[in-house]
Amino acid sequence: MKKELFGKTENGEEIFLYTLENSRGMRAKVMNYGAILVSLCVPDGDGNCADVVMGYDKVEDYFVNGSFFGAVIGPNANRIANARFTLDGVEYKLAVNDGPNNLHSDAAIGIHKRIWEVKEGNESVTFCLKLSDGDMGFPGNKELQVCYTLTEENELRLDYDGSSDRNTLLNMTNHTYFNLDGHDAGKMEDHVLTLHATHFTEILPGAIPTGRLMPVEGTPMDFRSPKRIGDEIDGEWEQLRLVGGYDHNWCLDDFTGNVRLVASVSNASQSRTMEVYTDLPGVQFYAGNVIKPHLGKNGAQYERRGAFCLETQYYPDTANEPAFPSAIFGPDRAYHTTTIFRFE
Repeated sequence: MKKELFGKTENGEEIFLYTLENSRGMRAKVMNYGAILVSLCVPDGDGNCADVVMGYDKVEDYFVNGSFFGAVIGPNANRIANARFTLDGVEYKLAVNDGPNNLHSDAAIGIHKRIWEVKEGNESVTFCLKLSDGDMGFPGNKELQVCYTLTEENELRLDYDGSSDRNTLLNMTNHTYFNLDGHDAGKMEDHVLTLHATHFTEILPGAIPTGRLMPVEGTPMDFRSPKRIGDEIDGEWEQLRLVGGYDHNWCLDDFTGNVRLVASVSNASQSRTMEVYTDLPGVQFYAGNVIKPHLGKNGAQYERRGAFCLETQYYPDTANEPAFPSAIFGPDRAYHTTTIFRFE
């Protein structure tokens, strides 16, 4: 593993970039600011490498990072209705930052904009962060941890852990944007996606779940067989019109708490395939509908739908939906999840 200075915060704190590399030519770069995945170089069948994740060359651009490129999100990923939830008889109010709702805990001071402590390993790097009771509105003194491991099987493995001295909401994810042709390749709508999910969480305006799990069969949400992402993304179907394309939670099949294959994506040339494995119940498939045109790494012009996200997580607004799988953790229930992105 290689460690290098990447920059400093406005307060002078040092930000380091950590490079993990395997013998097959795959290379990942992550930093202690936000535990962010900055780049991921993946070889194709001919050994040609491409950086397949969106990001920036300068650390200063991550101080804004309005699209959350590469970021670890927490304590809670995705949306919470009306920016509040009740737990153990107490109502907790959060940042109102997505219409009347809360998105990704806090865009301004979230964990994606904190300096994390680092534990260095030979094939991995672990980032650790402490949050005090009430930080961003969430209860409990918490210790969060995310470990990135790069394996010889071309797997980027993310192991998340968390503990809290009070019951609290813990639902972390990684918000990396992928384009298997390369981060600078432009539109990704020719990618072919498979999602092992028979249902999705129906949404209201504002992308808040209604509480109903709707079957994908007969709808544009059906990716049970491989389907080009762009085939139905711009149709008149109401669920897609509400968010300008795909930005929904799929209820993953065979949720038992064990890691299993939940999704796979290939680029149009099939030169690269990414498989996603997780032990979580849901995945937010986001097609980059609101990426604003701007410059990214190496002067690349990023654009709408230039990349996609597969954010493994508990369902959105699970704190306000008792029928959803619970993301409440505390003294009697430690938080641990695993997600693996495997490339072929």
